[in-house]
Amino acid sequence: MFGKSLVVDMINRSAETPADRRRFLKSAGLMGMGVLGATAAGTALATSAAAATPDDQVTAEGRASDATVLNFALNLEYLEAEFYSYAAFGTGLADADTTGTGTRGGVTGGKKVVFTDRTVAAYAEEIANDEIAHVKFLRAALAGSAVSRPAIDLQGSFTAAAKAAGLIGANDTFDPFANDNNFLLAAYIFEDVGVTAYKGAAPLINSNTFLEAAAGILAVEAYHAGLVRSQLYKRGLGEASRKISDARDSLDGSATDLDEGVLTGRIRANRANLVPTDANSIAFSRTPGQVLNIVYLNPAKGVTKGGFFPDGANNVAALTTT
Repeated sequence: MFGKSLVVDMINRSAETPADRRRFLKSAGLMGMGVLGATAAGTALATSAAAATPDDQVTAEGRASDATVLNFALNLEYLEAEFYSYAAFGTGLADADTTGTGTRGGVTGGKKVVFTDRTVAAYAEEIANDEIAHVKFLRAALAGSAVSRPAIDLQGSFTAAAKAAGLIGANDTFDPFANDNNFLLAAYIFEDVGVTAYKGAAPLINSNTFLEAAAGILAVEAYHAGLVRSQLYKRGLGEASRKISDARDSLDGSATDLDEGVLTGRIRANRANLVPTDANSIAFSRTPGQVLNIVYLNPAKGVTKGGFFPDGANNVAALTTT
């Protein structure tokens, strides 16, 4: 799509710095407030492009570097790649694809799913290969600025998420690798978050070249989400998807009920809702802070770690809800 030398040159000239991260936080509308305390700003940013500052009025000082934005995305891609790689192949990312700046962490949990449905198994393998490719692409684009893989929890985090959604009892555990249905529900936790994260980050990208690449990744994530949502609907797991959507809504700090399960309406509704959109059939966005609150499984003000990233995501301290 474009030359690696161009990518490396552009990213090196916009390398991540503490000032970049502060500008990123400010441009996301989160400076000086928690996600839960930023209802008006967060809702506006997450639901309407019209709320953003027009491009011709944004100064260079007011923009985040592309390295900041892409490293934020890389943290999320590490998480998805590890989950799908273990589920499909029984192994995680190669060590060579996990190095970089910041503290490299290990992966807790993860195993190959013994799929009984060949279609779900094929989806798992395809998505795994896509996510591994995303990690490799972003690492190549970022070159020496790439963050390393943070510590990732694929075990206790899913149990905590399932409890938050009311899928299991207080003393139960949830194994995302136990069977086809559990795998799909676990995948659903990630996929819609990835789509809304990329859409929310798009206005923060300076380079049209990188914006095109990010749009391409967003499209792939949307395809993945569509596959997962279709399978959940087919298997009668719509009510479980609603509970997960409600849990994500309760974590991301938005006062508006943005997230949607795969069924319209609430309990016992059975009409398909495979493409969650607003009245204009446009997907909604999440700010970086809202995304981090979800993956940390904690809506509290100032949270910097937890959930799927027990030690926090790498080099995104300024993107948390402080």
